[in-house]
Amino acid sequence: MNRKNKPELLIPASSLEVLKTAVVFGADAVYIGGEAFGLRAKAKNFSPEDMKAGIEFAHAHGVKVYVTANILAHNSDLDGAVEYFKELNELKPDALIIADPGMFMLAKEHCPGMELHISTQANNTNYQTYLFWWQQGAKRVVSARELSLAEIKEIREHIPEEMEIESFIHGAMCISYSGRCLLSNYFTGRDANQGACTHPCRWKYAVVEETRPGEYMPVYENERGTYIFNSKDLCMIEYIPEIVDAGIDSLKIEGRMKTALYVAAVARTYRKAIDDFYTSPEEYAKNMDWYRQEISKCTYRQFTTGFYFGKPTEETQIYDSNTYINEYVYLGIAEEITDDGKVRIEQKNKFCVGDTIEIMKPDGRNVSTVVEAMYDEKGAAVDSAPHPQQVLFLQLSETCEKYDLLRVKKA
Repeated sequence: MNRKNKPELLIPASSLEVLKTAVVFGADAVYIGGEAFGLRAKAKNFSPEDMKAGIEFAHAHGVKVYVTANILAHNSDLDGAVEYFKELNELKPDALIIADPGMFMLAKEHCPGMELHISTQANNTNYQTYLFWWQQGAKRVVSARELSLAEIKEIREHIPEEMEIESFIHGAMCISYSGRCLLSNYFTGRDANQGACTHPCRWKYAVVEETRPGEYMPVYENERGTYIFNSKDLCMIEYIPEIVDAGIDSLKIEGRMKTALYVAAVARTYRKAIDDFYTSPEEYAKNMDWYRQEISKCTYRQFTTGFYFGKPTEETQIYDSNTYINEYVYLGIAEEITDDGKVRIEQKNKFCVGDTIEIMKPDGRNVSTVVEAMYDEKGAAVDSAPHPQQVLFLQLSETCEKYDLLRVKKA
């Protein structure tokens, strides 16, 4: 690969709706999970029918689709994995994301010719590991989140030019090494490495002395609180030049559990930042305030640069809360525009006739509009949308186009 090429922007998708949003709002590639063998069992994930539709939609827009099969497999998983890979071979995604060597060998056998990418779960921390996977036939390796940009740059210098490096640049950080955590399994019997993590790193903890059961003593770190495992979210929007200089080929956004609103906001912001930088570094620097403003409209837990500039300190943790900062409410996506100009949506949260809301457009514009009228599927006028997933037709004061997103700022 020519290092002068723009890096790929790789966006997560939890459902067909979110995949379409990612594609329209600027993704070069999306990664999704099927109904088994991925590490996000609680995500909606894709049925074979939705996966087929998603791959067709993405390919029609020149966007690639990667499917996760990155569990650490047990013997009982292997027969099912064989059938799954045979099914994926028919659906023809652009690549599979694998962590387990056994799963890698099965994918290689049953999806011949398909690109295989090595998940961050495989603890990819040095260039010899990259070379090992290259020799096995992998096209790309996802760097461990514990690597600095300097380490990634050194890896790039020791691997073949055509081998690809993928790295996370935005989203939730895991307290455990390369995401390999046993806390969930220990506390609840749900295995993070089998896709069923309960996120115990976000829980509130106390100390109990053995001879005094039931007496809970709070855990304090300089009196800042008790959420001792709770990391800030990664955000590298201000460091696109450094990422490019390190030789990273694919810039990956975390979040296969996220909504279409989150995906649209983060995809659009990083799309513009990357494009601006490749237009000119001056253009990128000039628009920095816009990137910061827009990325803060995503759901997030404050921001950190993770390990990219050295080992994190206590400043990367959030001790007083485990809640997200969320400034906007997602109302729905414009699924179609009727001949008389009404906007068809499947409503996600309540809003009313007369409300001023915002149309979020893929080109970066946020258009304020008034909800002038609202109709149900039978054509009856209604004043509000109290029922989640209710199909509505909206008359708006400003022009809305298919795949635009509707949101409203919290009061």
